[in-house]
Amino acid sequence: MAKVMIVFDTRYGNTMRLAETVTEGVSSYPGAEALFRRVEIVEPEVIIQRNDRWKEANAKFRKVPEVSLEELLEIDALVLGSPTRYGVMTAPMKKFIDSTGKVWLDGGLAGKVGAAFTSTSTPHGGQEMTILSLIIPMLHHGMILVTPGYIDPATFVSGSPYGATSVSGGLSDRPPTESDSKVARFLGRRVAEIATQLKFAREKMGTK
Repeated sequence: MAKVMIVFDTRYGNTMRLAETVTEGVSSYPGAEALFRRVEIVEPEVIIQRNDRWKEANAKFRKVPEVSLEELLEIDALVLGSPTRYGVMTAPMKKFIDSTGKVWLDGGLAGKVGAAFTSTSTPHGGQEMTILSLIIPMLHHGMILVTPGYIDPATFVSGSPYGATSVSGGLSDRPPTESDSKVARFLGRRVAEIATQLKFAREKMGTK
């Protein structure tokens, strides 16, 4: 059984909704196991409590298990999701990635599948740049990148060839559309499929 970990950050819940949909896609592939994880919460609680929408989303976010480095050694694929901050990933996601130095040194993610998704305020608010900022560390880990491309008809309507996306609006009050969700599900299932095939091949060849 291929283990696919979805690790995400969120503020108002839109990226979390995409993460949930990617997870649905992973779980829809026979023999794949989805591990739903969040990054560490680093924002001061007093700041979170001042914003009702952030507070509501954060209450749900806290219920998701926080990712651990030990878990990374046991997975077959890693899908990272982050809102955009000035065209790149959020600080909590960057902190998580920066903490994986020991995993990199041991080659713990080498040869495993990697993919990414994001939610931004506007269509041109840094979607592809944010996904690229998530993908670049995967290249340093020697991971095998999997993207939606233009393989499924859904990707001609929404998302991007780099990863699943959604547009949340200036107030971040627009959840992912059904078109966005179709791409996210496709990405999750595609990651699960390729991770399963690679794991099967490694086991048949007697390699890690």
